[in-house]
Amino acid sequence: MVEDACDLQLLRLNATRWNSWFMAVERLLRIVKDKGEAAVRVLCTDFEVPMFNPAELAFHTEYAAAMSPVAKAINILQAETNDQMGWLLPTINLLITKLDRIKLSLKYCKPLVDALQLGLKKRFSHMFHDPELIAAAILLPKFKTTWTKDDTTIRMGMDYIKDHLEEPLLQLSDGTSSSDEEDFFSAMKTSQAQESSKQLDRYLACSADHMELLKSFPAVCKLSLRLNTPLPSSAACERLFSIA
Repeated sequence: MVEDACDLQLLRLNATRWNSWFMAVERLLRIVKDKGEAAVRVLCTDFEVPMFNPAELAFHTEYAAAMSPVAKAINILQAETNDQMGWLLPTINLLITKLDRIKLSLKYCKPLVDALQLGLKKRFSHMFHDPELIAAAILLPKFKTTWTKDDTTIRMGMDYIKDHLEEPLLQLSDGTSSSDEEDFFSAMKTSQAQESSKQLDRYLACSADHMELLKSFPAVCKLSLRLNTPLPSSAACERLFSIA
């Protein structure tokens, strides 16, 4: 019946998917846009439920606009492919910025956006002071240092990267090495540190943003793999085990 009248099905709420309400509202608004309010009015008559009044439709339109970037951000962080820990901070940072812009045009849903922003800051604000998470974002070619305008944040991540970029090339096998031996090989360690620093500079200066770029900078790639192996969300793992 619904598909005959609207060419689309209405979506049912799902208790295990937090964004099912957003998707259901988005589908309703798409039907209104494509087929007009008359199509929805016919459905309401057939199902013997009240038709949405103009204020309710306006509210749902604002709700969809406010929740759209949230839904997209969650989908990014819960992705099963092409998702690393370094996506977390840039995604949250951009989400907060998008909500700031959206709030300017809202009439009904400003309290919703305020609550979303408060929740995001309460949950994630401390992570923007975690050098390892910041470094993980910088070491993804898609983001590098462009994902935030906060110089202090970038400096914190860069300091972490420089401190952890490469282990010394030479590790003497026993503890009896004399200071003369250490002095003899110190130039090799200094040379390697300089090369790693040059790799980092060339990586940051490169305009390419694909993951293959990391292969051109072995020291940078090694640290990026270590920091970005964890996932920002456990959703992909949960889906894997629920299927199994």
